[in-house]
Amino acid sequence: MSSESIVKLSDRLRFQRQRFKEMMPTIPGTAYIFLAPFFITFVLFLAFPIFYTVYLSFFTYQGVASDPLFWVQFGNVYLEIPKIASLEFVGLANYQRLLRDSVFHQSMFNTIYVFAIELPLMVGLALGLAVVLNAGFTRFKGIFRSLMLLPVSANTVAYSVVFVVIVAEGGLLDFIFQLFGIAPLNWLGNGFWSRNLMAFMVVWRWTGYNMIIILAGLQTISESLYEAAEIDGASRLEKFRYITIPQLKPVLLFVLVTTTIGSFKKFSEPTILIGAGAPVKETRTVVYYIYEVAFQNLQLGYGSALTVVLVGIVMSLSVIQLKWS
Repeated sequence: MSSESIVKLSDRLRFQRQRFKEMMPTIPGTAYIFLAPFFITFVLFLAFPIFYTVYLSFFTYQGVASDPLFWVQFGNVYLEIPKIASLEFVGLANYQRLLRDSVFHQSMFNTIYVFAIELPLMVGLALGLAVVLNAGFTRFKGIFRSLMLLPVSANTVAYSVVFVVIVAEGGLLDFIFQLFGIAPLNWLGNGFWSRNLMAFMVVWRWTGYNMIIILAGLQTISESLYEAAEIDGASRLEKFRYITIPQLKPVLLFVLVTTTIGSFKKFSEPTILIGAGAPVKETRTVVYYIYEVAFQNLQLGYGSALTVVLVGIVMSLSVIQLKWS
């Protein structure tokens, strides 16, 4: 078959498809039919849990309900929708309780303490590494990028267990300390070191991720800006301060906000450390405390109030970062 015949056949098929499309009836709202699965999933698994958590924070959970929420009968067909739970309205009592809850205050202190260590390290180290990898004199950039990004691929539970094995008594870290004549630290028995270990674990895992994002931002900065600054006699520090940092503001803002959110929703790391024998008081985070209250003690109302307060704190910090930047 010649090329001309192929073109004619293609045109004939296209015209037939267009005529067939014109013959088909137009169904109003077709786009919404195709979008419906997304919206149904969104409402069931995201929107409803959010609103129900806020609703539940004003009640005390008293077990699974047996009474129907409502029922519908169509002839011989009877449909009953049961209540999700048996609840007792308590108003703001759950929020008043958390103001007096010393365990919540301690867990919030632990979370903020770890956040205060993680944020400057994760952002500062990521920025420094990204600047070095973006420099013209750096060789084997692809290898270094891959090595720095490897920790992100590690499973959260797996890498936490590896850290526990490394810092355990008689582990690799104790062996290295002894080689240099340094007394080993009681990482899992001392609350101060356990809390710092949790921060170092997260820094090890996520610094490479932040570095890749910042590096992508650095590569979008036009070289003409640096060339103009060199003509004006600007030093490397001045170029970094007056060109690099201002141009990176949107990227740094994204890194700050995501790091803040990640720091306040930490759960796997404290769970592994506490399971390995670390002091609960110094390593319990807010999310871990919510897990204890809601799923171990089945105080779902109070756990929902703690969740609402935590979300409010994270949102406030994010808004402050947006305004500040």
